[in-house]
Amino acid sequence: MAGLLAGGAALALTVPVIDAGFAQRAPESLLPPGFGDPPAAEPPRSNEPRAPAPATGQPPATIQPLPLDSGVPADVQDNAAEEIALSEEELAAQAAKYDLPDTARRSLDRVGPLTPETRGLPANAFGQQSGQYLAILMKQSHAPFASRWASILIRRALLSAIDTPRDIDGADLVAERAWLLLRMGEADSARLLVQSVDPDKFTPRLYAVAMQTYLATADPAGLCPLSAGALRTSDEPGWQLSKAICASFSGDQGSASGALNQAERRGTARGVDYRLAEKVVGAGFNARRSVKIEWEGVDSLTAWRFGMATATNVPIPDTLWASAGPHVRAWEARAPTLSPFRRWTGANVAARLGVFSNAALVGFYTEAAADPDATDAIKDRVEALRNAYTGGTVDTRIGAMRKLWQTEDDGVDYVGLIAVARAAAALPVTSAASEDIAHLIAAMLSAGYDRSAARWASALGQLDGDGGEDSWALLALGAPTPVVEISSNRVSAYLDAAGPQKGRMLLAGLAGLNRLSAGDATTLANDNGLSLAPRSRWARAIGAAAQRGETGTVALLAGVGMQVADWRRLPPSHLYHIVAALHRVGLDPEARMIAAEAIARL
Repeated sequence: MAGLLAGGAALALTVPVIDAGFAQRAPESLLPPGFGDPPAAEPPRSNEPRAPAPATGQPPATIQPLPLDSGVPADVQDNAAEEIALSEEELAAQAAKYDLPDTARRSLDRVGPLTPETRGLPANAFGQQSGQYLAILMKQSHAPFASRWASILIRRALLSAIDTPRDIDGADLVAERAWLLLRMGEADSARLLVQSVDPDKFTPRLYAVAMQTYLATADPAGLCPLSAGALRTSDEPGWQLSKAICASFSGDQGSASGALNQAERRGTARGVDYRLAEKVVGAGFNARRSVKIEWEGVDSLTAWRFGMATATNVPIPDTLWASAGPHVRAWEARAPTLSPFRRWTGANVAARLGVFSNAALVGFYTEAAADPDATDAIKDRVEALRNAYTGGTVDTRIGAMRKLWQTEDDGVDYVGLIAVARAAAALPVTSAASEDIAHLIAAMLSAGYDRSAARWASALGQLDGDGGEDSWALLALGAPTPVVEISSNRVSAYLDAAGPQKGRMLLAGLAGLNRLSAGDATTLANDNGLSLAPRSRWARAIGAAAQRGETGTVALLAGVGMQVADWRRLPPSHLYHIVAALHRVGLDPEARMIAAEAIARL
């Protein structure tokens, strides 16, 4: 044990070793204080928010385990798996290092770090649903989802301490929850779940997801407590290479070299995959290896390549980033070995996906400004953010915010809105250009400052044009209580001004929130080609889950209904069924924010 700890201490210079207490810490909230609480007569000013596969178990190509070389005969692979297995004495010694006393062992009957007291969902959030059904929903969901706010809600549902259904092993359900979180870009949250299960209760599926999780968090040292057990049930090359990595972390360089040489002889890993393993071994205690990584001929970014390269601070070429999904960029945003400059793109992606809160994004920008490698463009953006929060006049602050949310083609950068959310919430209600006020309201709602946004209803009388119409629509959907006129005629006027796409989204949101009478909603929907009837199996399923009061099932099915990369591809009928179901089960704040997000992002 002393050797392992010494190896970890040396490794901290190059590879992040996650502290043992990580699993016991609750995840940081992405919601501002007071979000979702009953509205008071005098809305208080918001304070700063806190930061926060297929059925076979094989992940998609961009994040799959290190593949076996197809040129290695199957009988050689099988023999290699047998020979690399530990002896009974070695297994006992490994188990003694990591065994927990009986009093510290945790049940699989209810797993998750969040409780209702910490903004989690109730233990019965999935009702009497079959565990196998929930696992299939999670496996087959194509994340990331279109909505930032839907992702934030699904994250809460997956991290909640929920009752394990009788028809699934608790560890297998944890695996599916963590695997979906990884595909959403939530690597740290996935690790929280994986570390909520005692190592002796791991199943083959959880071992496979744990490998992905520790690679996504660029923490190869995290594999070591699981390596011995995983090698008994899995022949994945990554686990075989973990023998060399963990031996090196323990200071046993002889065993590390022997395991690496054996892997090379048997073709367990070749090319850049082998060299990356060798690079991590070279970062261990008393290692004497110096390895240069060359990416020529590599055409895809797998989890192995991301995790091992990031852990050792090896730059990944832009051509490989192009082969990975946005969730991998969100993993990059949290990588402790990388400088803020290296994490700049990832941090902006993480904010857009809902992985970073407003506070986390602002904190990151502040850190990035001090990076000696920061470009002039980064420095200019950070300076604009500073002025947005601390400018001497309201006009100065709004002007600085405009630099952050406005794109070169006069479009709107949603990440810019998130970055200025708290600055916008701190502004007094004032006269400003119609489009600026619409963007200020959208910015506040992007981070949940709904009460602050509602104050701007008093400014709408002076607004006209598209900005005035969107300001009205955002408040009609996002305010905690109705603060603007909502009538059939007013909705019709917005449909005429904004066009059918945004107009139907507004109509869907208002109908789902019951902010239109049933008769008006039906008439407007029929006149504008929007069906409110549940015509698909998914629509009937989310409606039935809402009728049963299953908040977790509704949240999960909301994600199923938003499996598109762009809001323009989301059918308005899907938004209606999602908002209506969330509203019915008491998740009205999230329903309002999702509905308002549709207007802000179209």
